[in-house]
Amino acid sequence: MISVFGSLVGDEEIANVTACMKSQWMGFGGSVAKFEQRFSEKYAVANFAMVDSGSNALFMAVSLLNLPRGSDIILPSFTWVSCAQAVIMAGHRPLFCDVDPVTMNVRREDVEPLLTPNVRAIMVVHYAGLAVELDALLDLKLPIIEDAAHAVCSTYKGRPCGAIGDVGIYSFDAVKNLTTGEGGGIACRESTWIDRAKVLRYCGIGKSGFEAAVANAKGKSRWWEYNIAEPFIKMLPTNIAAGIGLAQLDRIDQLQIRRAEVWAAYQREFASMPWVRTPVEATTGDTHSYFTYCVRVTKRDELARFLLDNQVYTTLRYHPLHLNGLYGQTNVRLPNCEALNEDALSIPLHPRLSDDEVGKVIELFKMFGKTHAL
Repeated sequence: MISVFGSLVGDEEIANVTACMKSQWMGFGGSVAKFEQRFSEKYAVANFAMVDSGSNALFMAVSLLNLPRGSDIILPSFTWVSCAQAVIMAGHRPLFCDVDPVTMNVRREDVEPLLTPNVRAIMVVHYAGLAVELDALLDLKLPIIEDAAHAVCSTYKGRPCGAIGDVGIYSFDAVKNLTTGEGGGIACRESTWIDRAKVLRYCGIGKSGFEAAVANAKGKSRWWEYNIAEPFIKMLPTNIAAGIGLAQLDRIDQLQIRRAEVWAAYQREFASMPWVRTPVEATTGDTHSYFTYCVRVTKRDELARFLLDNQVYTTLRYHPLHLNGLYGQTNVRLPNCEALNEDALSIPLHPRLSDDEVGKVIELFKMFGKTHAL
């Protein structure tokens, strides 16, 4: 079966994990600080901290804004469930908006009709790694939360996605462009916010007993005593995850070249299939991360079944959140999101794909077009 998403790891990642296990210290430690420093340097993200997942990073991001409880936060319906869950768990209400049918990103015109005095922030999602048009949204003078889970390698007008708004997040889960097995990151405009994030991720304590002992060896004998700055859940990343991430940082440029090659092959071949609507390229001056390749076709369900029957797994990322009864907004009409729910399909794009596998996907598209007279 050809998978729709995937990462690529090798001997370097295995060696780092092995070294971590041999050290007998697999939890939070020095490798985390090394990953944070190297990530910050590579992607020009000044204030960055690693956490244990992208989903928890979203909860952290919303919490750092210190919004009045019960605030409305606008976010696109066409996104992963963690975005809405983070808003709810932080004590606020997700307010779903539509997206651009071409870029699948939120636009200012999608947000403006929903603005009320109770709207205190906007969450944007750089879908598939294509940068959101942020300047128009920043002009609204509301805090911006950037979900850059797809966009670790993306830029907007030369600036790193995830580090342009007030607070942003990254995902390093098993299928993302840069994987740590499971993990996430958070970036903040203000350095004091990232200092707070590093305290919060350890249940609001900040320093472990060992760190306190080393730091206060001469001045504090009872180093195991601590003050809790504020209540929060544990989000500490591990040395194992950071070790994988360090090796991934060494290979990420090559991984991105392969993703771009697969993307280019699809763009080239689908150009001769007018029934396939292809994703747009990044605007000049921006950088696309090529996380996923989402096509739009009129017979989407039939195509997905045909591909699955021929050992190619596809999916839809994402099922619009406003259509889920949990959020109480099923009466809201978001026509672009609902249209995507009927004709959008994410097809295989990841660095493990061979040329033969990419060719097979393309040939199957051609076969489907012929048999369905498209």
